[in-house]
Amino acid sequence: MQSKTDLSQYDNSWYQPGAGILKRALWFFVNACFFVSYNPFNGLKITLLRLFGARIGFGVVIKPAVNIKYPWKLSVGNYVWIGEKVWIDNLEEVMIGNNVCISQGAMLLCGNHNYKKSAFDLMTAKITLEDGSWIGARAIVCGGVICASHSVLTVNSVAVSDLVAYSINTGNPSQKVKDRIIS
Repeated sequence: MQSKTDLSQYDNSWYQPGAGILKRALWFFVNACFFVSYNPFNGLKITLLRLFGARIGFGVVIKPAVNIKYPWKLSVGNYVWIGEKVWIDNLEEVMIGNNVCISQGAMLLCGNHNYKKSAFDLMTAKITLEDGSWIGARAIVCGGVICASHSVLTVNSVAVSDLVAYSINTGNPSQKVKDRIIS
């Protein structure tokens, strides 16, 4: 028989979302209406992200049904493609360089829980996608990971540690399988 775990010890009071309750509530509704929905108006989405504090470059494409937790913790370079149903769960800073592709259904997850604690305390860490990196469809990048310049994370793979520059990585957890050669 399993014993019950006392979650009253759970303490995430240290975590700072970076905005007050009103701004977060307003963003929740804006995100639901204009991002998670199938809104096709890219320029409107970019304008709304900037109004909420995101730093967005030129030539950025944000496809429909994208979910972004906190735009004030998001930095996107130039000529970035964010595919349908991407989830950017940025409890911490997410920095996306230039010429990055985040394919359909991919997830950037800055938060996790400490399974070694009975209360599963919250753990957060930033994510960096350097210039030219490509996150494949339905792939997952976990908190604390740096996807170095021109690295590739293939379809359905999970990055739990840094990807080296010009590498192709696959699996769960992902491993380098070969070099990326760009002609």
